[in-house]
This record gives sequence, C-alpha cells and structure tokens, in this order.
Amino acid sequence: MKQQLMMLLLGTASVLCSCETQVEQHEKNELRAPAYPLVTIDPYTSAWSTTDNLYDSPVKHWTGKDFSLLGVAKVDGQTYRFMGTEELELRPLVKTSEQGSWTGKYTTQQPADGWQNAGFNDKAWKEGEAAFGTMENEHTAKTQWGEEFIWVRRVADIQEDLTGKNVYLEFSHDDDAIIYINGIKVVDTGNACKKNERVKLSEEVVASLKPGENLIAGYCHNRVGNGLLDFGLLVELDGYRSFHQTAQQTSADVQPMQTYYTFTCGPVDLKLTFTAPMFMDNLDLLSRPVNYISYEVASNDGQKHQVELYFEASPQWAIDQPHQESVADSFTDGDLLFLRTGSRNQDILKKKGDDVRIDWGHFYLAAEKENSTSAIGDGRELRKNFVANKLEAPTTNGYDKLALVRSLGETQKADGHLLIGYDDIYSIQYFGDNLRPYWNREGNETIVSQFQKAEKEYKTQMKNSAAFDKKLMEEATAAGGRKYAELCALAYRQALAAHKLVQAPNGDLVFLSKENFSNGSIGTVDLTYPGAPLLLYYNPELVKATMNHIFYYSESGKWTKPFAAHDVGTYPLANGQTYGGDMPVEESGNMVVLAAAIAKVEGNADYAQKHWETLTTWTDYLVENGLDPANQLCTDDFAGHFAHNANLSIKAIMGVASYGYLADMLGKKDVAEKYTQKAKEMAAEWVKMADDGDHYRLTFDKPGTWSQKYNLVWDKLLNLQIFPKNVAETEIAYYLSKQNKYGLPLDNRETYTKTDWIMWTATLANDKATFEKFIEPVYLFMNVTPNRVPMSDWVFTDEPNQRGFQARSVVGGYYIKMLEGKLIK
Repeated sequence: MKQQLMMLLLGTASVLCSCETQVEQHEKNELRAPAYPLVTIDPYTSAWSTTDNLYDSPVKHWTGKDFSLLGVAKVDGQTYRFMGTEELELRPLVKTSEQGSWTGKYTTQQPADGWQNAGFNDKAWKEGEAAFGTMENEHTAKTQWGEEFIWVRRVADIQEDLTGKNVYLEFSHDDDAIIYINGIKVVDTGNACKKNERVKLSEEVVASLKPGENLIAGYCHNRVGNGLLDFGLLVELDGYRSFHQTAQQTSADVQPMQTYYTFTCGPVDLKLTFTAPMFMDNLDLLSRPVNYISYEVASNDGQKHQVELYFEASPQWAIDQPHQESVADSFTDGDLLFLRTGSRNQDILKKKGDDVRIDWGHFYLAAEKENSTSAIGDGRELRKNFVANKLEAPTTNGYDKLALVRSLGETQKADGHLLIGYDDIYSIQYFGDNLRPYWNREGNETIVSQFQKAEKEYKTQMKNSAAFDKKLMEEATAAGGRKYAELCALAYRQALAAHKLVQAPNGDLVFLSKENFSNGSIGTVDLTYPGAPLLLYYNPELVKATMNHIFYYSESGKWTKPFAAHDVGTYPLANGQTYGGDMPVEESGNMVVLAAAIAKVEGNADYAQKHWETLTTWTDYLVENGLDPANQLCTDDFAGHFAHNANLSIKAIMGVASYGYLADMLGKKDVAEKYTQKAKEMAAEWVKMADDGDHYRLTFDKPGTWSQKYNLVWDKLLNLQIFPKNVAETEIAYYLSKQNKYGLPLDNRETYTKTDWIMWTATLANDKATFEKFIEPVYLFMNVTPNRVPMSDWVFTDEPNQRGFQARSVVGGYYIKMLEGKLIK
C-alpha cells in the first residue's frame, strides 16, 4: 500500500503513485480555493475544508454544517492536529422548536417602537407554537405564517448562572431576520435564508442573561415563497478541546480528482491526499460511494520516530440535525476493520428540501485490520485515551464518535490509507418507486462489497486518478490558460457530486442534480443545461441521463403542457414538478439544444430520434412563442420576471435551429430546411429588434440596456450559422468595456453575475487571449473571496462576495471552452 503523495519543487508537485516505477508529474494548483473538496460522493455525502489550513476549522458539509472529521498525528508522544477541530459540544439552554416545543407572542402587523424590549406591552399579539412559517413547505413550522412580515417575542426562563460561559444563539430564517436578546441586537442577516445557524453571543449579551425571565425577540421578512423563523440558545460544554497544538501546513493543492495537503508535525512530515475516483466512463466506479484518504509520513531529521495517526468521525455524517439520536458499531470483514454510524430512526426517503442532510443509511470509516485499533463513544474520552496510549471504548453518550488509530511504529517512513463512504440504502423516490443507488441497482451488492472492491483497486485508482488529473489540466490549460485550468480543477468534483446516479424502472439511466442552496429542486433542466459541457466532454450518456426523466415526465402523460417541465420534484423525491413557476421557453430550448449537442458529440441523432415527437412539440412551441418571449421566468429567475428577453429569444432560436440540425442528421431534409430557415428568419428579426448601436439590448423594448448573450455560444459550437458573426464580435467588444474587478455583470440591472455564464460568454471570443481576459477576474474572485463555501456561481463583480448559491452542479459549465475544442476541430 505504498504511495508517495506529493513533493514540492519550484512550484511543481511530483506525485509518485503506488505503482512502483510509474511516476505522474503534475503542476501544483496555486488557486486558494474558497473551499477545498475532501470527500465528494453525492449531495448528501460531501465534505469540504473551508479554511486555508485544514486544521483551522471543522470539516463541513457543503451547507456549512459540521461534518466533523478529526485527524491527529502523535509523534514520540507529542500530538499535532492536522485535520479539523474537535466538534463544538453544546447543550440546549433555551430549546429551538426542533429540540423541544416553545410558544411565543407574535404579530404580522408593524408594532410600535420598542417591541424588542422586555417592558413592551404585547397583550394584543397572538400566541402560537414555534416554528413560525409556511407549513406547506417547512416541516418544522407549527404556526402558519404566510404574510410578508412577522414579529415574535419569546420569554425564556433561565435557571442558571452563565458567567464565564460561551453561549450561542441558534436560529433558522427565511428570509431577512433580526434577532434581539434582552433588547440587544445579536443578528441582522440581510437578504438570506439559512437553517440552524449559530452565532456566539458577545460578553455583553451573555451578561444580560440573568437567572429568571429573559426576552428573545425576532423579526423576519418573507420576500417571496417560503417563510420561517425559529430560535433558541445553546451553552458550550467544558473541556471538549483536546488537541491545542497543530501541525504546520506547508501546502494545499486541488486537482480534479484529488486534493493534496502537506504538513510538518515536529520531526516528521505528513502528506495527506483525498481521492474521489470519479471516472465518467465507468459508471459503477463513478457511483461507488467510497473515497480514499491516503497518508505518508517521513522523518525530516534522519531519525526514527514513533508515529500514530488518530482519525475521529462524528455521527453528523449520518444525521440531519445534531439532536437526532444515532447508533454506532464496528465489525471486521476480510482484512478490513469497519466503523459505522447511523440514525436510530431509519426514516428512509422521508425528508426532502434544500438545507437538509441525510438521516437514513449509514456512514463508514474503514482501514486494514493490521496495525489498526478502534473505539466508539464520547469524543472527549476517546481523545484523552488516545493521548494516554490506551484507546478503548468509553461510556457512550447517545452521540458516539468513531475513533480509528493507525499505528505506524518506530519508523523513518511509512504510508497507508483509509476508506470513507456511505450506504444510503435507497437514494431517490422516482414517481413513487424507491430506487437503490446505481452501484446496487440490481440489489446484489452490499456496501461492504463496495469497500472491498475499493480496497482491492486502491493502487490502480490512485495511479489512474493522478494520470487523469495530469491530462485534464494539460488539456484545460491548452484550451483556456492556466487560471482557467485551475478553476476547472476545482469545478470537477463539485459538479459531479451535486448529482445522484440511479436506474429508473424502465431501464433509463438517470443522473439527477440537486439545486444546492437555490431551492432544493431535483433534476432541474436549467441546471442540466449550464452543467452539461463537463458531461458532454467526457460521456454524453450522462447528459442523456440528466434529460431522461424530463422526457419520461412528458411521454408518460404525467406532464401535459406543450413545453418542458422545470424539474421533477424536491430532492430526493422525484415525483413531479414542485417549483412554483414554469419556464416554457427556457426549458424547452435547453432540451432541444442539448439533444443537438449530444448528436454533435456522438456523430448521430439516435437519441433525438427516440424522443422526436416530444422534441417536435417543444420546438413548435419555441417557433410560436420564442422570438419575443412573454413575461416569463428564465434560468436567471433570481433577477425576476420580464418580457422581451433578448437572450432568452436567442435560446429559442438556437432551439429551433438545433431541431433543424437534428432533422438533417436524421435524413429529414424537408423538415431540416423548414426549421433551419425559420431560425434564420427569427435571427434576422432579432438583430433588428435588439440592435442598440455598439451592442444588443437586454430586452427588445428598452434601449440603453445590455446583457450577456451566453446562449449564442451554440451557434458557434454546433456551427449552425444562424446569426451573423458580427453579433458575437460586437457583444464581446462591448463586454470588455463593462467588466468589473471580479467579473462581467450578468446585465445592466445589477452588479452580480453568474460565473458559469461568464465562461460561456467568454467562449464567444475568437482567440484565447480575449477569452482569458474574462477568466482572470473570476479567478481573482475565487482566490480572495471571504465567503468560504464550495464555489458559488452567483457572485458580485464589484466586491468579492457571494450573492447566493453554492456547491451547485452548474460549474460543469466551466468546461465549455474545452468542449469547444472537441466540437470544432
């Protein structure tokens, strides 16, 4: 199991794989990632480091909740924490509605000044049980609140002295919330939507919390859609920090399938690698729910040292909320030792939503039995026992940590690996049927068999992953420059892990995206469209798998409208569209264009032929309604409804032209000529309606406006020749005059942008140098943003801040420049 992971030499990393003489060289990624991918399997099993040093904060799920994974090296009796922090241990002081029940006084009418203070007269207010929210969509809501505003007052009876204690406010809100404690403002979120957020209270606020009655008062503004308000207090338990001394991190490096770290732990150097072998040409491997954590230690003073590595995982990997009960155990199989944890109540596929984590199935940590010891129980006791050289099972507390120790002995050099993974049992509910994950689609596999396969293939997968990464980075650099390649490296695992692969009852391969922090929808067409370039580049079968459920929805008669659906539900329940509004031109155009892109990659239109009747219906809708779209949503729905959308019109025209392209491939010459000609006529009209002198408008009816025309890229990639070439050239020149420090705005209305659309827009440029002018500001944003989350695609361009969204699959759209090279040869 030998593997040398990384050596830094003049900015270049050498990766020496465990394949004896095989050596893979790669150039280090210099991008300081907003968040570093560690474990990337699917939307539920997804772990990231959100700080520059791996040990500066807890490992986190993409939603920001702790997925505690602790790593400590003990060298000659000295401990060096190299990964994560000890999980913050809190007990409820004033319970939220998820921890217990509480009632408060509330009003939806603007109250008089001073409503947040203890002496305020609230006798006229109503009384209700928390949480307050839209009960139809928020499962924690007990009192219906559907109005725009709410004010809530809660009397909290505290029966203890909190002097010297660390106290936290925990709250959930949708959207803007302001919360006061004893009249002191503690939280003012602005336009945001989060669940189970925690804020440490200042000394001033803690001092105001006296034994007896205290007041927590909250305000919330429901801007649109769902509303929610809930809050409580937690107090920190003493003594949970065990490892104050950290290693010294010397490098961090994100490659497409692997993240590398190097550390100094006193007289020993440690190299740590996280690997997700997500090969898109091997679907069993792509869907295998097991990642690797590899390590190598080497003496840096020429002497032998006694070395042990301690790894600790929390049950939070397998529960949605910390208060949920969990169970844990260990077992052996073959040469592997397994540690397992899961929720006590296995409510399979009973929960849906956005800011939600899985609470069914089981999380596993495994390693070779030889030289491994393990224990399960209270984290503080586990850590204390490790330091004392007697790892044993302490008293359990109903929230048991998993501890695994690898004893490397007295050595100058040693290496090995762990396996980490998740068995969700059933992954997706698909129009009423509960579907197993793709790796167990026939029901003849077990999670243990998957771990054993991963163990057997370890050397091969490490070698292949390093080779894949090296090749991808070389190709991306050739296509769009080094900074572009480094962004693509960070996008790779994020894009894939935001999907789940299953097989539908009719045999369809289905690759379902989750709208991470945008609304939680599953299988959304306007996520499929921007994310498709990555899949088109590596395996068009996966693009079909992001479309099959939408075709099935229409062709089964479950969806009867003459345009494509927006989604098929809320993750992980794919039982039919749950989004509140249709996007008729947007989604129909997306589906037809992608069908043509698949045909271009494959050299045939067989997939389109299979769905020809449906594609015809959608295309005819575009012909009828697409040139000058009515007041409707498009994929940039966060910017609101508006009519006469010039970029949406381009999408419709590209859809009509794509249908003509497909008809031509299928030998339907009359049909091809008809629709291609129609697309050209629509494009000619578009040029007249959108012309604004030195650029083209945002909407046809508003001169002096502009927008990114990213949909135009398909005219170039598919060589459709529908629009005059000077349209793209005119737009590119204009965009260069509109760029801000951190990127090109989406349009003239706001300073925010979508980073995926910038990649598409930049691909309209005729040369690499111009392309790179659009990429550099995006790279700068990711390199300096203080918002430490998996890459956001919705960001501001005049400040380095996230506007919304994170960890979404749409960053697969970054690969469109690489796709250009594949399609235009």
